[in-house]
Amino acid sequence: MKHFSLFLFILLPVLFTGCGLFKPVDSTGGTRSPGSSGSASGGATAFIRADIVDHAKELMGLRYKYGGNKPSEGFDCSGFVLYLYQNAGIDINRVSRDQAKQGKSVPLSKARPGDLVFFKRNGKAVHHVSVIVETGINKLIVVHATNSGVIRENILESRYWEPMLYQVRDILD
Repeated sequence: MKHFSLFLFILLPVLFTGCGLFKPVDSTGGTRSPGSSGSASGGATAFIRADIVDHAKELMGLRYKYGGNKPSEGFDCSGFVLYLYQNAGIDINRVSRDQAKQGKSVPLSKARPGDLVFFKRNGKAVHHVSVIVETGINKLIVVHATNSGVIRENILESRYWEPMLYQVRDILD
């Protein structure tokens, strides 16, 4: 019993710090910002991508709220992305048109879970963002905050979203 108590004494602080132990840091010791020099190592980036995807899936079913950026009130599209990335320790802009300028553009064929997909209507400004949770042949599965709430869908099979697909951006590498 004495060894079990010692084990719990050591383990509990680790459990309560959550993912904070794994946040990538820049050379000054701060939280990594998108586009900062010195990417996180491949393992750290993979961990962050998985964390973003898992958290996005956990939030499915929450309601839509214009201007919302936390689970207790609901989300709009960019508030949802902001919440996911901030939760993973990544600084990102609040508005989708500004988020679309961060990181680097990647071809659709190179899209990975955790990347962001941006949408434009009739060549106008970016008006929507979603986070990729799965890729494959003829599928680009995203989770995003829509008027229907936070949902998961294959945007390549959507008559609504697919024509407006503008670009994929990697904010993490």
